[in-house]
Amino acid sequence: MLMALSTSSPLSLLPTATPAPSAAPGQLVTAALLGIVLIVVLITWAKLHPFLSLTIGALATGMIAGMLVGAVVTSFTGGFGSTMGGVGILVALGAIYGKLLADSGGADRIVDTLVSRATPRTLPWIMGLIGAIIGLPMFFEVGLVLLVPVIILVARRSGVSLMRIAIPTLAGLSAMHGLVPPHPGPLAAIDALGANLGITLAFGVIVAIPAIIIAGPLFAPLAARWAPVPVPALFLSAEDEGDTARRRPSFAATLGSILLPVALMLLKAVADIVAPGSPELWKTVLDFLGTPVIALLIAVLVGLLVLGRGAGFDRARLNETVGSSLGPIAAILLIVGAGGGFKQVLIDTGIGAVIASFVAGSSVSVLLLAWVVAALIRVATGSATVATITAAGILQPLTESLDQPMVALLVLAVGAGSLFLSHVNDAGFWLIKEYFGLSIGQTLKSWTVLECLISVAGLLGVLVIALFV
Repeated sequence: MLMALSTSSPLSLLPTATPAPSAAPGQLVTAALLGIVLIVVLITWAKLHPFLSLTIGALATGMIAGMLVGAVVTSFTGGFGSTMGGVGILVALGAIYGKLLADSGGADRIVDTLVSRATPRTLPWIMGLIGAIIGLPMFFEVGLVLLVPVIILVARRSGVSLMRIAIPTLAGLSAMHGLVPPHPGPLAAIDALGANLGITLAFGVIVAIPAIIIAGPLFAPLAARWAPVPVPALFLSAEDEGDTARRRPSFAATLGSILLPVALMLLKAVADIVAPGSPELWKTVLDFLGTPVIALLIAVLVGLLVLGRGAGFDRARLNETVGSSLGPIAAILLIVGAGGGFKQVLIDTGIGAVIASFVAGSSVSVLLLAWVVAALIRVATGSATVATITAAGILQPLTESLDQPMVALLVLAVGAGSLFLSHVNDAGFWLIKEYFGLSIGQTLKSWTVLECLISVAGLLGVLVIALFV
């Protein structure tokens, strides 16, 4: 089951074994810190494009860490290709779907409904709920590319600042990603630690709700002051361009097309729980349809029919929409791919093994230890998935003396730690930065703080529950 989960992730870079450290611990830590500083300096001071900065920083990090030049290049290109093969395809499909949603007027239907039935005060809370629902069965990147058009159009149409809309939505997506099964991350930790799925699910929901509230609607006003950016000129809709008389698809058709990939991925997740590894035809079909790339591809094809035809588009107009959607995301794809390459260089240096050795034999509370291990690996490698799997593997021997409620809390402590401090070695960091037109500083003050709030709130929730079990 573990291997099936790891290969389905769009950011799947999980090694079959923890890489051996390529140098002494001090050298590895120095290499990681210098690489991160170099990237930030190149982008902010030298004004070098993030793609080139990430590439240079990754190569420098690997060589400082003692890797051979050929090995560094192989590691970087492997990480770049793996990320592009997962996230790159998802971003491209999401861009096509988002442009179709905007051009057809379908996004207008959704946005008009949300804006007309909510006040500026309640809108962030509604967006947080939408993010949580969409994020439950989905990888973060999939939910993000589906919801970016809605976030941008809601902010543009409502007059509410972009961060007040985006932050609650992102909080809902991210909390589900790290804390609540049947999301694949928590499921992998459940499998590795032998936790009870039902108990973990119940505790996960209890922990996730306050984390979303704190990092979403409550933090959003502060994020809006720290990152006062205008709404990006993306996904301009018919109404935004003054064409309000044109035919639009119905609300039901639009909502159905948005929820279709959510339903497909949720069905796959449920099937993985009910019949893991089953060779039966129905399970094979659900595994195929629920794969993120396939689910989004189906959403695009259905969107071409339901949204395009619902708006009265002919074939030429549909092709124009698809073609015009891809150009604006070229820079995003290259930056995200380079971020994945940098992350893989860090993983291949073996810094995760160094962190594991630092905490071995610690007398700290097992739940706090789990959070710290996952957080350190996340900060060092940039991958929540790698942090979850690695930390679960390190902590597995500790579960022999724990009852099932405590093992479930251990899973959630690992999940909370895996979300901590997203920064320049995380491909998700660059997705948020580029989609919403933020500077590195603004991304750190909004997205990175949001992730830290979810992580710390998640840990506190776990520790509070532990007092009663």
